[in-house]
Amino acid sequence: MKEDDHFVKFGLSLTDSSLLSALCQFVWVQSESLPLIFDVENEIYTKQGITLPVLKHLETIGLVIFEANGFVKKRFGKHIRLFYCGRPTKIGYENDGDNQLDLGVILLTERGKELVHGYKAIKNQEFYEYVISRWFQQGYLLSSIQVDRKNKYL
Repeated sequence: MKEDDHFVKFGLSLTDSSLLSALCQFVWVQSESLPLIFDVENEIYTKQGITLPVLKHLETIGLVIFEANGFVKKRFGKHIRLFYCGRPTKIGYENDGDNQLDLGVILLTERGKELVHGYKAIKNQEFYEYVISRWFQQGYLLSSIQVDRKNKYL
């Protein structure tokens, strides 16, 4: 089954499946799929076709929840591990507990998670570097097979 067939099977038009496919390149996994959309006007997203109107449309068809003030995942311990395209990145916090992570302005609905689960995202190295840089600027201690010891990207 082709990826577009997977989406169409779930009642999406080809246009909507293309939009969701574009969104998938921004998904990290930390016990669930998390599309990290921090600034909808940033060209990292817009040049891939992910814009505010697109996100609002995906919300209208029940695939995402949009919140302009953003979402935060809370109650992390000293370390968490997230995966991007199957590769792990470990975030270390200064505090031993009660840590949080900014998730950006959208979350996937249950239906959105189900659809994203069936799609193999294409790695976007520029986006990966954007997220790593953002986390580094926030003071997180990062460890990844994709980041060397001098915080240069491989």
